[in-house]
Amino acid sequence: MTAAPGAALRALAARSVLAVLAEGRSLKAELAEVLPQISDPRDRSLFEAICFATLRHRYRYEYVLSLWLARPMRDRDYIIHCLLLCGLAQLDELKLSPHAAVGATAEAARDLGRNALVGLVNALLRRATREPLPVSDETAVRTSHPDWLVETLGRDWPDQVETILANNNVAAPLWLRANTRQVSRDAYQALLRNAGIEASAPLFPQHALRVDVRLSPESLPGWRAGSVSVQDGAAQLAVEAMQIQPTENVLDACAAPGGKCAQIASQLDAGGSLLALDVDERRLRRVRATLKRLQLEAPNIALVAGDAMRPDAWADGRMFDAILLDAPCSATGIIRRQPDVKWHRRAEDIPAMVAQQAQMLDALWSVLAPGGRLLYATCSVLKDENQRQVEAFLARTPDAQAQPLDERFGHASGAGRQRLPGEDGMDGFFYALMRKAA
Repeated sequence: MTAAPGAALRALAARSVLAVLAEGRSLKAELAEVLPQISDPRDRSLFEAICFATLRHRYRYEYVLSLWLARPMRDRDYIIHCLLLCGLAQLDELKLSPHAAVGATAEAARDLGRNALVGLVNALLRRATREPLPVSDETAVRTSHPDWLVETLGRDWPDQVETILANNNVAAPLWLRANTRQVSRDAYQALLRNAGIEASAPLFPQHALRVDVRLSPESLPGWRAGSVSVQDGAAQLAVEAMQIQPTENVLDACAAPGGKCAQIASQLDAGGSLLALDVDERRLRRVRATLKRLQLEAPNIALVAGDAMRPDAWADGRMFDAILLDAPCSATGIIRRQPDVKWHRRAEDIPAMVAQQAQMLDALWSVLAPGGRLLYATCSVLKDENQRQVEAFLARTPDAQAQPLDERFGHASGAGRQRLPGEDGMDGFFYALMRKAA
């Protein structure tokens, strides 16, 4: 341990940023591993905030380093490069006291085994307290997004691209869904108010509550008893678009982590059924845990490990009245929640995802009953995965008919609707509802 308070925490943040940027680790996985090691809740919050701010604004801070460092860091000292990014994030985005942030971050270099670079870190961060950070004219640097994504968004959403880029760098609110099997939305809002937590109840989604302060889900009233789930409003709208009836046979084709699966389960009675499918047995355990916490486990709800592209292996001749395909995608609509998506996703990833989505659509259509509905949804904002994907499917599928969705579901986008990040405080999401001819 160093003498400077907070140095070890800054060193830990730099290691996590390094794991994301240099080792390709997801921020979600990194936080899940590191946060339990930090005992003080305030330190956990600070660590998380540093990681998020650093990854949200990475390109802006790297531009500063490119101008202020005489030479780039050597590969073996990339950990100090990450530490400097964390230091700039503390001063710029988090507005921490320079007295606390500069000294602790400089001393963190010692914790990281780079004693010779303590002075460099200290000098550069002190400069950042005296001078405004340089601003680039390049949109990709100014908004801290990769070039390919800026270009793609500019083509797909020319009138909204600047808003999308800005909203991607703003922290998202906490969205909750009341488990109406146990409590109404109004009653749960009252429980929150009694606990000193202010929450708004928007017009839609119908069971949603929005909280604009950071909270641990476990601290919410009724969490352990299953009264509430954490689920973005845009994700809740996906299930609302399906218009599920209590006695229908429903397939959730990519069920993990389980939020939409639980939402569907809460709408069925004993006359209906739900098959929750996911290709990864380990991820299905999370679905099972969610259903158990919400007290939604029932004989008419089955969890099956299987590939959505191979229904012969799991459908067993069953046909479904309603299918949710929340397809694997680029996740470009949830960058504000997962800023590492910007740095992990590549332009060359998209065609393979589009091909996989198309195969899933074709395969699942074969197990949709005549007259049944399939909702295709993604948390992407790219038209190749959304509008153009659905247009291609409709063109090759004569018995598929697009069903209209209203303005609650976002901007008209071909046969579907697109919510853009930050609109009404929700994530970016695409929805297309299609009915099979009877």
